[in-house]
Amino acid sequence: MEFTGFGVVGGGQMGNGIAHVAAMTGYEVTVQDISEAALDRARATIESNLGRQVKKEAISAADAEAVMGRLKFTTELAALRDCGIVVEAATENIDLKFKIFENIANTVSRDTILATNTSSISITAIAARTQQPDKVIGMHFMNPVPVMKLVEIIRGLATSDETYAAVDAIAQKMGKTTVVSRDMPGFIVNRVLMPYINEAVYALYEGIASVEDIDTAMKLGTNVPMGPLTLADFIGLDTCLAIMEVLHGGMGGDSKYRPCPLLRKYVEAGWLGRKSGRGFYTYGG
Repeated sequence: MEFTGFGVVGGGQMGNGIAHVAAMTGYEVTVQDISEAALDRARATIESNLGRQVKKEAISAADAEAVMGRLKFTTELAALRDCGIVVEAATENIDLKFKIFENIANTVSRDTILATNTSSISITAIAARTQQPDKVIGMHFMNPVPVMKLVEIIRGLATSDETYAAVDAIAQKMGKTTVVSRDMPGFIVNRVLMPYINEAVYALYEGIASVEDIDTAMKLGTNVPMGPLTLADFIGLDTCLAIMEVLHGGMGGDSKYRPCPLLRKYVEAGWLGRKSGRGFYTYGG
């Protein structure tokens, strides 16, 4: 399935990363968000990341300029009408994603692939909000998108073989390695990762060890590159909590998926990690 137009809904951390890689692959990319301020931040982030690649001599200055030339930023959903694929990369909120997919489906062609970057929410439930559930699929990129090689592909109950094959080919063209998951809460990565992070928060909550010692123990004891609490701050504690709530609810209230009360308390305080300047660690200043 060949096309040129690649749409991204949401210019945040994941959205601008997806747009960056898609434009580097050669696609004409349209990034849509609800405000000019959000789009300005997305543009600045992509420019900064491209500049970093130029400095490392991974790409040339001419390459970076060409990538920016393939990017368009807009607040108008109608600008996505001619895209062959649209990837939604909004906040991990089920009601928001339902609304976005209803709006996208009513805007684009019946032949447009509608992918979601959700890290935990049911693809089947999202697809049911559209008139073309066979075109809806999960395309879960990892953060940071330009660096991480994995894309989880998740087929909903109605996702067609044609849609799956097209998305698998697109991801591989973007230089990614793909894995396929059943449409179950958390899919593969977050089904394993989030309970691990949540258990590290419980270890802190129960006074087993300090933040630093928990992270050091896991880094040196299991050879992971980043401790679980550092990783939680990087992901965003609000996102971690949202995924744990999806897991807890989707797995019938199984207590092993119960979000740690300390995680919930930090989110209530606005201590969301790197993006807010404070989480389990303090950043900036």
